Amino acid sequence: MAPTDKKTEDVSPTEVPEDLPLPSDPKVIFLGGLFVLALLAAAYVAKEIVLPFVFAVVLKLLLQPAFRILERLHVPRILASLLLILALFGTIVGLGAAISGPARTWAAKLPEGIPRLQERLSFMREPIDTLQRFLQQVEDFGKAEPSPNAAASAQGPTLLSKLFTGTRNFASGFFTTVLFLFFLLVSGDIFLHRLVEILPRFKGKRQVVEISQQIESDISAYLVTITIMNAAVGIATALAMWLTGVGDPILWGTVAFLLNYVPILGTALGVLTFLLAGLLTHDVLWQSLLPAGLYFGFHLIEGETVTPMLLARRFTLNPVLVIISLAFWFWMWGIPGVILSMPMLAITKIICDRLKPLAAFGHFLEG
Repeated sequence: MAPTDKKTEDVSPTEVPEDLPLPSDPKVIFLGGLFVLALLAAAYVAKEIVLPFVFAVVLKLLLQPAFRILERLHVPRILASLLLILALFGTIVGLGAAISGPARTWAAKLPEGIPRLQERLSFMREPIDTLQRFLQQVEDFGKAEPSPNAAASAQGPTLLSKLFTGTRNFASGFFTTVLFLFFLLVSGDIFLHRLVEILPRFKGKRQVVEISQQIESDISAYLVTITIMNAAVGIATALAMWLTGVGDPILWGTVAFLLNYVPILGTALGVLTFLLAGLLTHDVLWQSLLPAGLYFGFHLIEGETVTPMLLARRFTLNPVLVIISLAFWFWMWGIPGVILSMPMLAITKIICDRLKPLAAFGHFLEG
């Protein structure tokens, strides 16, 4: 007979509704839904401010363990904040400078390698052409025939204007994120202290402190763990690219490191990227497939074995909701939303688990 879980034995069927209460008042459900919709609408409209702030909060949680260590060493908060920000963004700028040259080389190599790729993948040409024709027919369905002048005016400065706008938005968001991050690190727990002061009951004060501590502990552990594991995958991928003759290990290691932050979709994109790199580098088929196979093997070891063992006690999220969250936040905020979707989903689950009216929703989020 299989052993029975002690936690299951202690909970009788009549106690389950008390542990996971469901809202019975339709007004509460209706008003809660309206509040969530209003919150999401505000996040979409004001994403130029909300997105850097959310990024700053997540980066603060990532840097929190190192910040606590500097505090124990009696480093002033302002100096500790500056040191951590300089270390973080110095690393980003250094990696960007290191991979910019190889990235330009591969970008220049790609147009020359397209005929070679078409020749190597000639068996897939007919299905791809059929799919392209179908998508073009769907796109043109019900669309009026554009005039030549309109088509000519639609071209030209569009690409340059988009590139300029994207660069300007990135620089503005980067500066805003750094500004928010600095003041979040310097201020510390000032918002928590003010919230505890205004709450009337001791139970509410204790609950707010517990939620804050659990979010800081669990999300910091999650972010630090996946960052270390992603760095390990990046180093292993860089060595594999160097040993298999693809070259530019720093570029491919950085690509693997960044893609590993995006669950499922990042792995699929990584396998496709390394497959194309192998096809552009080697003539022998098995040598062309080796880089993508090694990257996928590293991901299986890290994503299916090591990381779940380290994080299973803290996070068990519903995989279907993870995919829905990725798609939704990509629609809301693009690539930054994909990167932030997992931390935001984990924070939501921690808050729901700690608040009794939302415990049922937190249980629904559990894997």
